[in-house]
Amino acid sequence: MRRCFVCAADMLGPSRRHLAYPNGRVRAFPIACGACGLLLEAGADPAVCRAHLAEQLAGPVFDPDPDAPYGLDLYTLRSAATGHNLGVRPCDAAGHTALRRPHDRHAARGELYALDGAAGRPVSLGLFCRPAALEAVLAGLAVHADWTDDVVILLDAEIRPADAVPAAGFPRGTLRVGARPLGQDRERDLGQDFAAQRNALQDLARHPWMLQLDADETLAVDAGRRLPALAALAEAGDVVSIGLARRNHVDGIRSDVYPDVQYRLNRRSVRYAGRVHERPVLDGGWPRSLIALHGAIEHHLDRAHVLARSRHYERLAPGHGRPEEEAALLRPYRD
Repeated sequence: MRRCFVCAADMLGPSRRHLAYPNGRVRAFPIACGACGLLLEAGADPAVCRAHLAEQLAGPVFDPDPDAPYGLDLYTLRSAATGHNLGVRPCDAAGHTALRRPHDRHAARGELYALDGAAGRPVSLGLFCRPAALEAVLAGLAVHADWTDDVVILLDAEIRPADAVPAAGFPRGTLRVGARPLGQDRERDLGQDFAAQRNALQDLARHPWMLQLDADETLAVDAGRRLPALAALAEAGDVVSIGLARRNHVDGIRSDVYPDVQYRLNRRSVRYAGRVHERPVLDGGWPRSLIALHGAIEHHLDRAHVLARSRHYERLAPGHGRPEEEAALLRPYRD
């Protein structure tokens, strides 16, 4: 098994973790996923594991199986359940504590519910684009009208306030367009600060939660519809940042860089840091985030952009350009 059968991350490695089960058994697991926290026994078959997990998630309560070839604590179960369009509620006070202090020694047990139709929290949509791409971005907005009533686009241009503009499928006043220059030195791009731009967009949200997308990214309609329910799930677990998987396509070919988790669904108050490869800064650390597997951001790139990107980022933030990612992006996806 190269990739985690839950989140698909290529981050399986040695583990010393144990899980304690309700029947008193304590199991050691030699393998763990460094992304979602899944535990595995040696030689586990991914197809068998997927089928077993789907069966376990079919009822109203997830009860841990002490003989399964994998193990989950409640924090990992919460992410795994989203991949089946389900939410998880702790069964008791110990479960609430386990979500806030991952990864603990208790095998997961939780109440399951469908994300579709669950009570949610309103979510704003924020998008970045250059002025030349605005028309194309506006043309693709209608798919989001089902799940949000607040859309704001921030252009990379001279500063101007976000004003309402008409958009097909949205009530008047729903869509706003503003501008803020990404860099002050526009000839050499030395002033660019992606975190500052994301923070400026966060501040424009009218709702407590915002999803951010770039002009070359899209999100499927059904995935968007579940964002309000995911925001409610997060709030119940004291989470302020949700990471979404991102599928990268280079010249139309799916890249091996996956799930490439992007923490783009955040409480409005969350701040980003990092001139490039920016990430949210979380008071309380990573336990206040979760990975949602209910869908993926689709990211469309061309080879020329990939070849230029790491060099450009290295100029902006020496030592943070990630030149090794260039080869991975150009490599076709494999399990």
